Amino acid sequence: MTETPTQTDVAIIGAGPTALFAAFECGMLKLGSVLIDALEEAGGQCTALYPEKPIYDIPAHPAITGGDLIAGLEAQIAPFNVPRLLGQRVVSLAGRRGAFTLTTDRGNTIQARAVIIAAGAGAFGPNRPPLENLDAYENSGCVQYFVRNRAAFAGKKIVIAGGGDSALDWALSLAEIAGHVYLLHRRERFRGAPETLSRIEALAVAGKIEKVVPYQLHGLRGDNGQLAGVDVATLDGQVRTLEADTLLPFFGLSTDLGPIATWGFDTHRNTIPVTPSTLESSVPGIFAIGDVATYPGKLKLILQGFAEGAMAAHAIHPIVHPDTALHFEYSTSKGVP
Repeated sequence: MTETPTQTDVAIIGAGPTALFAAFECGMLKLGSVLIDALEEAGGQCTALYPEKPIYDIPAHPAITGGDLIAGLEAQIAPFNVPRLLGQRVVSLAGRRGAFTLTTDRGNTIQARAVIIAAGAGAFGPNRPPLENLDAYENSGCVQYFVRNRAAFAGKKIVIAGGGDSALDWALSLAEIAGHVYLLHRRERFRGAPETLSRIEALAVAGKIEKVVPYQLHGLRGDNGQLAGVDVATLDGQVRTLEADTLLPFFGLSTDLGPIATWGFDTHRNTIPVTPSTLESSVPGIFAIGDVATYPGKLKLILQGFAEGAMAAHAIHPIVHPDTALHFEYSTSKGVP
């Protein structure tokens, strides 16, 4: 808990890739910023969900993992010494354009001239399957919802449950190193790109992946949280046991804006409508970027979030420096302040 409030030009709520780049853009305009995030480390979903999963649509990177992307963004903002308040949520925001006060659930207070909300989809967590004694298997690491270290699954017998992109992508990736991969789905058809589905079929023919369809999770077998098998069942009740020591359920995320939704600005389906040219919300001085922001033509891409961070920083400059004209310069001639 801070004894005196943290003073800054811009309070950035969130510490994912879009938030990190917004901090860089603020630094380039000589705006001080502080990052606040409920997670214990920066990186948002890139760090928490797919640090080793490749991303293919970042400019100049044919492929880059989520972890490497965050490491690069961290290096980029290092010259600006941006403070972080991690492992805490902003629970209240009050004030007006040019003078906001934020408080966190750890008792920290931040005073800022403007606020950027870069909270992604808000607080997120996995949709957990309704299985008996699930907690014990989660605590032992036999049931996991995110792949943080791919090498840890070498030689394992893995059940991957789900029919979407995450399940398919990790089935392809882990089939290269696992002892055996079961791909479980309640329907015959999976939801994926044609190329992905073709690769799944090829690995199934080669015996690298065993498709278990149409089945759904039914129960867990083992002692003291150590998984020995996964029971699966058809819709008409036929039960089969898959010998396995790891279960990876990929049933999507549950998201919640939490206290953000009570701060007085307009929201729409867990997003914040903004003015496209400035990213300002319905409350003057509060901006939203990344997945949490919405406007006509919005694409939920990291690269679009990067551009939004730059636009928001430029829109905030006259709030912090009302008597100083902003003369835009390219970074190649300006350098890092």
